[in-house]
Amino acid sequence: MVGVRSPRTVDDRRDSRGPAFGEDVEGGPTVYVPAHFAEDRLDVLHDTIERISLGTLVSAADGRLEATHLPFLLDRDRGPKGTLVGHVAKANRQWKRAAGAPALVTFLGPDGYVSPSAYPSKATSGGRVVPTWNYVAVHVSGPVRVVTDPDRLRDIVTGLTDRMETARVEARGGAPWSVSDAPDDFVEGRLRAVVGLEVPIDNIEGKWKLSQNRDDADQEGVAADLAGTPVAAAMVERLRAPRGTIAR
Repeated sequence: MVGVRSPRTVDDRRDSRGPAFGEDVEGGPTVYVPAHFAEDRLDVLHDTIERISLGTLVSAADGRLEATHLPFLLDRDRGPKGTLVGHVAKANRQWKRAAGAPALVTFLGPDGYVSPSAYPSKATSGGRVVPTWNYVAVHVSGPVRVVTDPDRLRDIVTGLTDRMETARVEARGGAPWSVSDAPDDFVEGRLRAVVGLEVPIDNIEGKWKLSQNRDDADQEGVAADLAGTPVAAAMVERLRAPRGTIAR
């Protein structure tokens, strides 16, 4: 048997906590999240951000939306919910328009198409099933702070590099590259071409849309249908968690 929460209908939008995740309330969530897809444990959300790393920074100015895709380092200890840290090219003018303003950063994890053919209920429901898309996503919002101090900027670049190099070596072996491996004058020149960004996290939301709204048989069908795909491991792990728990 698989399942993470008691099955609910797709239109179920409330639970015992009151307004559903994703309801349009002032200062509320930035993404629609029915309760059965919600993940709100901070450590799980932090772990997921660190695994994904690549975020999409979205900001608005003068009635215009802008987005930049960039890797982030998560400082878990700065602020109650942590702080995202990264850098962008100085030539990317989004940083000027976003400075001091609220922004959204999204992280998209494993995702994949779910065919109605994966549902055993297709045969018993008279074909009343439709396709969907499963995915893991984390949304973070907070104000954008710009960092231009050279020493702090070097720390940001070094910290991000060390984090990524450690992950690369753990996954594929080899020797890590370090910022200090490059000539200092070269590094100084590259640092002058970027600006640092910090996003203190005011709000963080997780959506694990992995067929929790289907019955056990349909969840088994989805797990089997996704087996062997690049996104299967995380999805199947989540679906195969014992009833009432959530796999990490």
